[in-house]
Amino acid sequence: MDQSFYWINEPAQWQQEDGVLSVVTEDQTDFWQKTWYGFERFSGHIYAAEVAEDFTFQVRVSADFTTLYDQAGIMLMTDEDHWLKAGIEFNDGAPAIGSVLTLDHSDWATGIYPSDPKEYWLRLTRKGESLRLQYSADGVTWPLLRLAHFPSAQKTLIGVMCCTPQRAGLAVRFHDMTLTAALDKPLHDLS
Repeated sequence: MDQSFYWINEPAQWQQEDGVLSVVTEDQTDFWQKTWYGFERFSGHIYAAEVAEDFTFQVRVSADFTTLYDQAGIMLMTDEDHWLKAGIEFNDGAPAIGSVLTLDHSDWATGIYPSDPKEYWLRLTRKGESLRLQYSADGVTWPLLRLAHFPSAQKTLIGVMCCTPQRAGLAVRFHDMTLTAALDKPLHDLS
């Protein structure tokens, strides 16, 4: 697999040291397409690599989410109208775990995060045109967050994302990023 990561909407403040990517978000950065709000946004920060075959991408994320729509996690995309983002997003007064699948229009599925949201793990596996999205509070047990269809494309990117639609200055750290061949575990195997 090609593991050459690069920026889309590179933030002014970032560094990579000892395997940790540290990012500070810029103001009014976001990803969204049409649904409910009517607007289109593709200004958030993405650090990703191109993948051609099935894969598993995993990362540990650290941040202190305090402001409406603060968010950080993973991003899979083929273009500005076809992508999946997932992670912690601050809404309704608390950090929540969720995902947005965009196939021309964005949907949003969100729920209560059962642990301390200042550090969590995400794992995305692509097998053909299927996506298995998992999260973890401890890096050991991996509940299912979403199972979805995502059309295959010649160019697909996978990596991390962060954005803050209503402020600047969310400090995010991405640790232990791994991109490997797809894990072939049964759907209800939580390891």
